Amino acid sequence: MSEIRLPVEGGALETYRLSGRASPLAHRGRASFNRVAFAAAHVVADPLAAADPWIDAAIDWDATLRFRHRLWDLGFGVAEAMDTAQRGMGLNFPQAQELIRRSLREAASRGDALIACGAGTDHLAPSKDLSLDAILDAYLEQVAFVEGEGGQVILMASRALAAAARSPDDYLEVYGRVLDAARRPVILHWLGEMFDPALEGYWGSPDHGAAMDTCLALIEANADKIEGIKISLLSKEKEIAMRRRLPAGVRMYTGDDFNYAELIAGDGEGHSDALLGIFDAIAPAASAALEALAAGREAEFHAILSPTVALSRHIFRAPTRFYKTGVVFLAYLNGLQDHFTMVGGQESARSTLHLAELFRLADRANCLDDRDRAIARMRAVLAVRGVA
Repeated sequence: MSEIRLPVEGGALETYRLSGRASPLAHRGRASFNRVAFAAAHVVADPLAAADPWIDAAIDWDATLRFRHRLWDLGFGVAEAMDTAQRGMGLNFPQAQELIRRSLREAASRGDALIACGAGTDHLAPSKDLSLDAILDAYLEQVAFVEGEGGQVILMASRALAAAARSPDDYLEVYGRVLDAARRPVILHWLGEMFDPALEGYWGSPDHGAAMDTCLALIEANADKIEGIKISLLSKEKEIAMRRRLPAGVRMYTGDDFNYAELIAGDGEGHSDALLGIFDAIAPAASAALEALAAGREAEFHAILSPTVALSRHIFRAPTRFYKTGVVFLAYLNGLQDHFTMVGGQESARSTLHLAELFRLADRANCLDDRDRAIARMRAVLAVRGVA
């Protein structure tokens, strides 16, 4: 029986015996889903680059792009240069441009690979003194770049707009003008303050109900320019309420990494499609579950995905913005990269106890590809962190 000594609260060690099955194997051909499913993909750092990791984002391009091909092989679309790629937390806009350019080229080489790319205002320093025109220009620059490279835009939330806006009307003005300029329908992204504290009060109100009214007014006035909206509020009730109010033809993409299984399955009044960071970490399991759902085997869908929910809630626990550390750690455990080094030095953002519990939950969720490799890599991380 495979086992490992893991730390527990208080400084002691316990023997943990692995009980899970290996994660589902990757599909040889494209999977067949009845939901649109994007995985927000992480970037793989170059651990041997002569760079200061808190300042320079040295990226291993081969490993980063190889990971995107894996997601496409499993049937997912790639949501590129989003917060999962550490946008604004180690990855700046020039680096995001290079990531977008390379990923779009890889997608084109496959013919039918689904990809959409984040466009925001992260090259503009937030300030309450910024004009709306300056924020608009920043948005337009990034939208033009993504579309100029042949990509679909995911219109990311703006820290600059959150800092400078004085009313909901300011959001409607800026977003309305950006949508007017976009050449093809975009995906909106409402990223909650639990993911980024700088986005507190987005859409002009700290009350999510009032903010939702403003966002829906924008969507209703521009439905032909909006393919869908991803909301990341970690509240299934708020997502369902908004989903039921969307204009016909506008998709709801769940960004709820706590309740994704039931939101994707849906109810008698509709379902959510998916644009999720957790799909980066649990891609084989999620792919197998979505195939089962498409084939009408909903019980199997839930049987596969339900064990992953506890893992996801742990990875995305507060402070939620540090979830990327767990995503990359699981990629390391599963042999999808050769090291646990992150841009921005973010491998230090979670405690040793957090990583130990992640290991347990990944095993119980059947999300470890190879037990022996996962144990060896877990031991190596523990050793570096002082656990003999």
